[in-house]
Amino acid sequence: MNILIACEESQAICKAFRKRGHNAYSCDILECSGGHPEWHFNQDVLRVIPERGGLLENGTIYYLPEGEKWDLMIAHPPCTYLSVSGARWLYHPDDAGLPIEQRREHPHHIGRRRKKAEAINFFMEFTKTNIKHWAIENPVGCMNTEFRKPDQIVQPYWFGDEASKKTCLWTHNLPLLQPTKMVSEGERVVLSSGRSLPKWYSDSFNTKISTEERRRLRSKTFPGFAEALAEQWGNLENYGKSKN
Repeated sequence: MNILIACEESQAICKAFRKRGHNAYSCDILECSGGHPEWHFNQDVLRVIPERGGLLENGTIYYLPEGEKWDLMIAHPPCTYLSVSGARWLYHPDDAGLPIEQRREHPHHIGRRRKKAEAINFFMEFTKTNIKHWAIENPVGCMNTEFRKPDQIVQPYWFGDEASKKTCLWTHNLPLLQPTKMVSEGERVVLSSGRSLPKWYSDSFNTKISTEERRRLRSKTFPGFAEALAEQWGNLENYGKSKN
């Protein structure tokens, strides 16, 4: 299968599909950190999709063979402006009692509402492709109402990783993922504010590491999840033949 993993610099999912013999590529405006620039389109994914390829990070130009197209796309659009956790930065804290249309922007986050609108538009572009099988992954956030409710919400502990991270999946012509190895939800820590967080996520608040390292921690793809995607969605020849 020809598979495109959009907005993935870690290459965790790309490598899981490659291990099973698929023609899989990651794509991101960031350089890959997964060690395989020959499998990574380091450019705008919205060009790679219709053009069926483009410039790889290693300098090679690659396009799918004539007559072939992307069979499966799994997209991970940035969630910074879409997630529930960032919603509190949209409006002025003194305007909580006002209707939304009357609220001012947050004084320390001017422009965030515009960036949210741009993020929504980018997410929606992945729903408009002619790719037969696709999935879009994001945490719980505004797309549950801006688009539609997700087809499925999964957790890392369904797939052998002792961690909690609610992951929404919006899918088209794909079966629901089935748990492969149920384990515990993993360690949690309680912050001084009383808020409880998964241990893996609280590590991203460590100011001794770079902003980029903290971003990568928050967007981490757990290995069990990547393996489940490749194993369960890697054989779709007969799936969806009777569907649109």
